[in-house]
Amino acid sequence: MFKNNFKIAWRNLIKDRQFTLLNLVGLATGLACTFLIYLWVSDEMAVDKFHKNGARLYQVMQNGSAGDGGIMTMEHTPDPLAAAMLKELPEVEDAAIVKSPDDDESATGILSSNGASIKARELYVTPNFFDVFSFNLLQGNKGQVLSNKNYVLLSDDMATKLFHTTKNAIGKTVQWDRGEPGPKSVTGTYTVSGIFHTPPSSSSMQFDILFTHELYVERSVQDINWGSSDPATYVLLKDGTDIKRFNSRIKNFIKARFAKGSDDEKWSGTLFAQKFADKYLNNHYENGVPAGGRIESVKLFSIIAIFILVIACINFMNLSTAKASRRIKEVGIKKVVGATRWALILQYIGESLLMAFMSLVLAIVLVWLLLPAFKEVTGKTLYLNLTGSLIFSAFAITVITGIISGSYPALYLSGFRPAMVLKGKLTASAGESWVRKGLVVFQFAISVILIVCVIVVYKQMALIQTKNLGYNKDNIIHFANDGKLQQNEQAFIATVKTVPGVLNATDMEGDMVGNHSGGGGIQWPGKTERIEFSGLYTDYDFMETMGLQMKEGRMFSNKFGADSDAVIFNETAIKQMHLKDPIGKTVSLWGSKKQIIGVVKDFHYESLYKRVGPFFLSFRKNTSNILVKIKAGTEKETLARLEKVYNIFNPGLPFEYAFVDDDFRVLYASEQRVAVLSRWFASVAIIISCLGLFGLAAFTAQKRQKEIGIRKVVGASVSSVVLMLTKDFLKLVLVAVLIAFPLAWWAMEKWLQSFAYRVNIGAAVFVVSAASIILVTLLTISFQSIKAAVANPVRSLKAE
Repeated sequence: MFKNNFKIAWRNLIKDRQFTLLNLVGLATGLACTFLIYLWVSDEMAVDKFHKNGARLYQVMQNGSAGDGGIMTMEHTPDPLAAAMLKELPEVEDAAIVKSPDDDESATGILSSNGASIKARELYVTPNFFDVFSFNLLQGNKGQVLSNKNYVLLSDDMATKLFHTTKNAIGKTVQWDRGEPGPKSVTGTYTVSGIFHTPPSSSSMQFDILFTHELYVERSVQDINWGSSDPATYVLLKDGTDIKRFNSRIKNFIKARFAKGSDDEKWSGTLFAQKFADKYLNNHYENGVPAGGRIESVKLFSIIAIFILVIACINFMNLSTAKASRRIKEVGIKKVVGATRWALILQYIGESLLMAFMSLVLAIVLVWLLLPAFKEVTGKTLYLNLTGSLIFSAFAITVITGIISGSYPALYLSGFRPAMVLKGKLTASAGESWVRKGLVVFQFAISVILIVCVIVVYKQMALIQTKNLGYNKDNIIHFANDGKLQQNEQAFIATVKTVPGVLNATDMEGDMVGNHSGGGGIQWPGKTERIEFSGLYTDYDFMETMGLQMKEGRMFSNKFGADSDAVIFNETAIKQMHLKDPIGKTVSLWGSKKQIIGVVKDFHYESLYKRVGPFFLSFRKNTSNILVKIKAGTEKETLARLEKVYNIFNPGLPFEYAFVDDDFRVLYASEQRVAVLSRWFASVAIIISCLGLFGLAAFTAQKRQKEIGIRKVVGASVSSVVLMLTKDFLKLVLVAVLIAFPLAWWAMEKWLQSFAYRVNIGAAVFVVSAASIILVTLLTISFQSIKAAVANPVRSLKAE
């Protein structure tokens, strides 16, 4: 029985190669897109899920006043918090501190040994780091590796680069150069106490070396107290802890510890704990609570994958239905000789499953071919590893696809009455017609929604790229002040300014895309509330190099002597501080007295997801990043000259630089990927929908073949016949447009809400979307319509 059905199915596929090819292309494309999205979603969902105690591991987050009535959520918490929570809260089993330098997890220093020098990323952690997190310690005693501030732990990759092996690395000494001058610098010689496995790509924490938190506290340039907000705090809660009750207990944990009578007494900041494994995907906050983030992209593309697969199934149904009229007599004869409807259903679903598994093979080939380009777009290292879960998922998706795709054609074909079939008196039911029309409307509604989404995402990305940021980011490069360059930074900058093609040069601590200092420990005359500030430490010529504009006062300048006690605030800061005539007033930045010398016009120092907040610029020489502005049109030759100067001042290290505008684009890498992937998947959905429409047009033309012949015999023109066949499809597409527009508007309005600065969707978006889908529809059905209209009416009337 099975063998016989297989032979019949195979012969039917071979007999009608055009039908088989269209179905294979449609299903294989849908499956390939689904598998690609599955790989990406699986990779996103796996981030930080490898920690053994992940179900009990939480990060403590801090909410504070943004100064404008809003709430600012921060990852950084006071240094004493971890110890206090472990001591006072019975729910806390363990608590760890993790500190990245300069609030910049991508910052690097120079690690050297035996003449080899390598850039490395460091973290400062408490001794229980490996108890709280499940990073693999390969060598060393877990209880001893972080017991001394002169110890350092290396990743196995870093140890191999330095010593060409991980064996016998413990006990060796290495030199670490972080670039900070002065007695508080961590630059020095350290002893290797352990080797850990390089963090996997599925970890949101990426680091090459570990120092003790004790070292950070000793070398910190600011006071370590309850008023500071510096490291990240992680707690391991005991089994059975009610997280809602725990969050209620810790809400005012910090506030209760501020000294009475201080300005900080009035601070209304609160704490809450968020599961560490969830934080990567839920990294956006509104009014102090998690409100989406990367999870939105995961949900979006999961829905797109389902829609594309459903569209591919609908496409299969329509094409199978279009072919069904050729198999009506086959059904009638089988029923006459005793075939049951259930047997026919199994046969046709079996044919569908055969087609689905043939499509699976083609889909795997497509995924293999497209994976390099897909990895480039997503920025992820994805592999088509045939693991048990992937094989099971592929098998399950294919079986479900085959059953769904074949269910309607199987029920449709098996439901014919044999007497009516063999007498040629078979007529289509109204229900059957409405099902096919409903499927077409559904397909094209999804396609229209995707078109609207693509246009809106493109407009928003264009706004981000062209919005006036308050500074000029073009043709500015930055690179690290590391190695021997630190010893002669000022001489280096002075030399760089003389290089032909260089317009200006300066240095700064942090960057212009969110990596900067900050906190609420700023005091000013008349302060009534704690405000969280962000800030940068900069040298002379920084504001000139970046093109910042002053509202009042002056910039940092050596013409006025040392500006080490000077500070500049932005307009928003002065407004929220309620300072009138601010120039000349004295403020305290974490205990350091500063005089306000100017007010800079507001500029965007982080992403456009956030509105400009209170910001300050403080003067400091010899910082971690050097900025150079290059004359437009001379980039290539100027960079070559800069490299020569760099090699003179910093021999042995490569000249590695980045453009500031590239940093800005990286801020929206996720959105750019969404934009690119949306365009591709929208195109795929439209193509598959058109295949279904092509099949339905073929079915309609075939069904009305004799009608068309009669019309032509009595004088109907080709254009009138084409119009007759086309208008019904256009009606369906217009219905799809009317259904899709409200849904698309709602989805895009929700997506745009996460941006502080966003485009208006406008009527033009919907007009363009409607025009696009109507044009695609006309192009798709015109071939079948014209083919039917120009056919010889004699042949049409003779056709059975």
